[in-house]
Amino acid sequence: MSSQNPIKVTAAIIKRAGKILIAKRKMGKHLGGLWEFPGGKIEDGESPEECLERELKEELGINTKVGNFVTSNIYTYKRMTINLMAYNTEFISGDLILEQHDEIQWVTIPEMSNFKFAPADIPIIEELQ
Repeated sequence: MSSQNPIKVTAAIIKRAGKILIAKRKMGKHLGGLWEFPGGKIEDGESPEECLERELKEELGINTKVGNFVTSNIYTYKRMTINLMAYNTEFISGDLILEQHDEIQWVTIPEMSNFKFAPADIPIIEELQ
């Protein structure tokens, strides 16, 4: 399975008042109950930045502007390999809604150790620290 091309996935690091937005994946979905940085799969013909802005609008109902690239890593789950690319992302407008998640929280980087994150998201936390 790991010989396949990794699925390209984006993650947003959205900061506000010294805290970062994290989201808990819906139970019953792949990695349900684990926390992540919001984002999603890049579609054909889409840049990572376009993907993030689209996914954040679809999943959280917010308008954002994607900034600079932070880090990436390749992680192999049982069913797939992903290349997760994280970007600093500016929150512009909108009221947060829960479409694909059970819960969202604004947390500081040290507080992230209190949450169980999806394995591919952990290197992003390490980079932020």
